[in-house]
Amino acid sequence: MAKNNNHKAVSYNKWGYIFLIPFVVVYLIFQLIPLISTVYNSFFENYRSGLTQIGPNFVGFANYVKLFEGGEIWIYFKNTMIMWVMGFVPQILVSLLLAAWFSNPSLRLKGQRFFKTVIYLPNLIMASAFAMLFFTLFADGGPINAMLIQAGILKQAYSFFSHAWSARTLVAVLNFLMWFGNTTILLMAGMMGIDPSLYEAAEVDGATASQIFRKITLPLLRPILIYVMITSLIGGMQMFDVPQILTNGTGDPMRSTMTLIMYLNKHLFSKNYGMGGALSVFLFIITGVLSLIVFRFNKTNDGR
Repeated sequence: MAKNNNHKAVSYNKWGYIFLIPFVVVYLIFQLIPLISTVYNSFFENYRSGLTQIGPNFVGFANYVKLFEGGEIWIYFKNTMIMWVMGFVPQILVSLLLAAWFSNPSLRLKGQRFFKTVIYLPNLIMASAFAMLFFTLFADGGPINAMLIQAGILKQAYSFFSHAWSARTLVAVLNFLMWFGNTTILLMAGMMGIDPSLYEAAEVDGATASQIFRKITLPLLRPILIYVMITSLIGGMQMFDVPQILTNGTGDPMRSTMTLIMYLNKHLFSKNYGMGGALSVFLFIITGVLSLIVFRFNKTNDGR
């Protein structure tokens, strides 16, 4: 009888492996093989000069040395991190507030389905469309400048795209508007999974709403918060479409909005696959290191 049970278990496990085959095949073809190819190409000189193809010639770590010459890479890394932080901090704060409101049954908010749909809608709009809208709204002769001048706030049009911090702020605001709805839904799912008896016990003990939120909700939401932060960080490191369209690919003013992916795109556009591969490997490593720091930081705070 035991042999029959073991045979059934093995046959059921077989189906699990069969269902994994499509994922493994897709992962190998579209992720692992391109990753290995990128690392391989980063050790070669391979670019086009006019109509002449140079390489591929093996140059070892020469592409990596050239990548860090002059320190430009660190400037673009700083730009990327600044704009990500400027967009992520308000995003997580607003999302926590909205998720707490919508998941609190005692508030009895009306029209919850409508508002949940509305806050998620920006996530469905293409980033390029959003960027074009902001480019038109905040242009020197756009509606925002016109309203500010008519209201007497400005005497003349303010060039939002000619000042570093205003341009960075517009990129951050766009990223905030596009993603806070998705973050709110994730946090709501986490909050709705918390046992209501914990809240009831805390209220009986006389805990205030802020104490309940800090002592119960936030600690139990930690896995979701880590997930949101890591995925947002990865998305921030890949920031491209919004600053690319807002600045017409220049990263101006003074390349203060030039991101790492925009810099990578310039190498790929010029067919410099060696430098593009080296920069891609750098992005892969720095994203992994930052993600590891986030995990370590949260483990330290968790007392482990």
